Amino acid sequence: QVQLVESGGGLVQPGGSLRLSCAASGSILRVNAMGWYRQAPGIQRELIARISSGGSTYYAASVKGRFTISRDNDKNTVYLQMNSLKPEDTAVYYCNFKAGTLWTDYWGQGTQVTVSS
Repeated sequence: QVQLVESGGGLVQPGGSLRLSCAASGSILRVNAMGWYRQAPGIQRELIARISSGGSTYYAASVKGRFTISRDNDKNTVYLQMNSLKPEDTAVYYCNFKAGTLWTDYWGQGTQVTVSS
């Protein structure tokens, strides 16, 4: 059974940085896309960054220029480097893999990121 395990969340001051990681445990074939979503209280979960198997990236306007997504295909791991963090970045962050011919969704358990002084 495939599980995505996230790490790296926490409390950081405005302007600070955090790096999130998400690794797949178990056998997972052909991960097509890896992404990061976030959900703040009372707000729908939103896609903030995605990276394709070929390395093409997408960023939501709210994080573009501040966040960087990367992946290690050999380790089935995706990273999110978050710089210049703002209080409005506070949310639970979820990683997502889309794998196989059906682009099946796999989700991490979520990690809390809090930006506050």
